[in-house]
Amino acid sequence: MVVADAAELFPILSDPDGWWYEPERRHTEFATTLGFAERAAARWEIDGLSYWTVRSVHDGTVIGLGGAQRHRSGAWNLSYRIAGPHQGKGYATELALAGLAAANGCDADSAVIAWVLEHNVRSRRVAERVGLTNYGPRTDENDGIERLAFADRAI
Repeated sequence: MVVADAAELFPILSDPDGWWYEPERRHTEFATTLGFAERAAARWEIDGLSYWTVRSVHDGTVIGLGGAQRHRSGAWNLSYRIAGPHQGKGYATELALAGLAAANGCDADSAVIAWVLEHNVRSRRVAERVGLTNYGPRTDENDGIERLAFADRAI
């Protein structure tokens, strides 16, 4: 992800339909998305891996974001967010598989975890589809919120 993508990511991160499961996390101001993009871009230098901007191979349109980024626990956070009109086409699964492979390629000794709110069934299905195991509710050290921890190994 590069900071220059923030303007194209803002519509995705500010869409209320994209945050139905956690509405308080929706980006309501461009500055929030810009800060997110700056932090994600900086993590490439720090950790050798961070989130990506997802573009359509057909026309280059930004359709999502995700991948893997190091979290406070030392584990990789697996993220996959696809814009509403592009959901249901397998892109989240493709993104999650690529993020899982990249994290393991960068540091195979650290767990890859998708932190998923229990009621977010669509995200749970993606985590299961890419082979992650549900280790039950855990507190995500990154933000202190209890979520289901889907991981590629025991945590």
